[in-house]
Amino acid sequence: MQNSAWITLFFAGLLETGWALGLKYTEGFTKVVPSVATIILMVGSFYLLSRSLTTLPIGTAYAVWTGIGAVGTVIAGIVFFGESRSVARLLCILLIVAGIMGLKFCSDA
Repeated sequence: MQNSAWITLFFAGLLETGWALGLKYTEGFTKVVPSVATIILMVGSFYLLSRSLTTLPIGTAYAVWTGIGAVGTVIAGIVFFGESRSVARLLCILLIVAGIMGLKFCSDA
């Protein structure tokens, strides 16, 4: 049961990355197709997060969810939008990943 909650949380984080990227294309929710896709991703992400919270502690789950979304969004920005890949920025991403892993391994769930 615990492993499935972590897997669910991982996919919730991936969907968070998707909706964060989708926001770039909604132009303030004035474009219909990107707006609908972004809202669907938001709903899915929140739903999966809520499912994982039936097993995982809220503080840990929320921090991991936002961490996955943050790392995924930064990586997507680098890959798709040519954002900076400076050593300092990549080290900061690694620190977030280390924090996510630490929270997972230190969790009681």
